[in-house]
Amino acid sequence: MKYRQLGKTGIEVSVLCLGTMQFGWSADEATSFEILSAAYEAGINFIDTADIYSRWADGNPGGVSEEIIGKWRKQAKIPREKLVIATKVRGMMGNPPTEGLSGKRIQKMVEDSLRRLDIEYIDLYQAHWADVDVEIEETLRAFDDLVQSGKVRAIGCSNYSGEQLREALEVSEKIDLARYDTLQPHYSLVHRAEYERELAEICRENNIGVIPYSPLAAGFLTGKYRRDKKADSVRAGSVKKYFTEENWALLEAMDEIAATHDATVTQVALAWQLADPVISSPIIGANSISQLNDSLGAVELMLMHDEKMNLNELSRWE
Repeated sequence: MKYRQLGKTGIEVSVLCLGTMQFGWSADEATSFEILSAAYEAGINFIDTADIYSRWADGNPGGVSEEIIGKWRKQAKIPREKLVIATKVRGMMGNPPTEGLSGKRIQKMVEDSLRRLDIEYIDLYQAHWADVDVEIEETLRAFDDLVQSGKVRAIGCSNYSGEQLREALEVSEKIDLARYDTLQPHYSLVHRAEYERELAEICRENNIGVIPYSPLAAGFLTGKYRRDKKADSVRAGSVKKYFTEENWALLEAMDEIAATHDATVTQVALAWQLADPVISSPIIGANSISQLNDSLGAVELMLMHDEKMNLNELSRWE
C-alpha cells in the first residue's frame, strides 16, 4: 500500500480510505469485521465513518458503524496508533435527537463518538456539512478546544462550498484557531464540477488534504450498470441520474483502458483520482471482500497521460 500525508496535519494515511457507511446497513457486523481485517492486512490504515451512519436503515439508530469499528479494533487487537480514524458530526443524533454544529453540541457529540469507537482520541473530526444557523467562529472554537485537549488531532469539513471553506480558513487564521486541514467533497468522473469549480484551487493553495467520497458514483463507475442491464443494488435509485449518453460513452472508454491494463473499471476510476497529488485518499466502500480487492487493485494502476486526458475530455463539465 502507498501512503500520503494528510494535508498539513503530518498524519500519514493510506492512499485509499475505507468508508464504513455500509456497516450495519448493507453489511452486517460479521461481514464488516471481515472487510476491516482484510483492509488492514492490505495496508489500509485510514478508516472514515460518521456518527449518523446509518440512521436511514431500518432498525439503525445511528452510531452503529462507529460501534462496529470499536468492537473490531478491540477484538482484532489492533494498536490504536496503527489506525487513522476519522468521523463526522452535524446530523440528527442523540436522545432526544439534536443536530447542528453549535459549540455545546459538538462537545457532547464527540464524547458519544469516542465512547462508541472505544478510543481516547479521534485522528480527524469533521463537520459533516455546514450549519448556516451557527456562526463559524463558534464551531471552530469548539473544534479548537478539542484539539487543544487532545481529544482530536486534526479537523476537517465535508460538503462545504468554496465560500464556506474560505470563510472558515479566514476565521481560523484571524483569531488563531485550529483550521480545517481536510475537505471531503463529493467527487468522481461523473460528478466533477462541484469540487473542481472552486474547491480544488482552494485546497491546492492552502495545502488541504482532499478525501473524496463516492469516487465510484454510488457504483456507476464499477461498470455494473449498463444501458441494457439492471443491477440489484440498494443504491440503484440514486444512480439513475448518471444514465446519460455522455456517461455511457465514458464507461465504454473506461472499458477500453481497463482492458489495456488488465484492470477493471473500478480501478480506472480510482486511478484517475490518485493521479492528482492534491487528493490524499479517495474513500472506498465495500460490502464484500471481492469488492474491496477490486478497489485495492487501483493502487498499482498508473494511467498513461493520453488516457487521463481522454477521460477528462469525455467527462468535462465546462
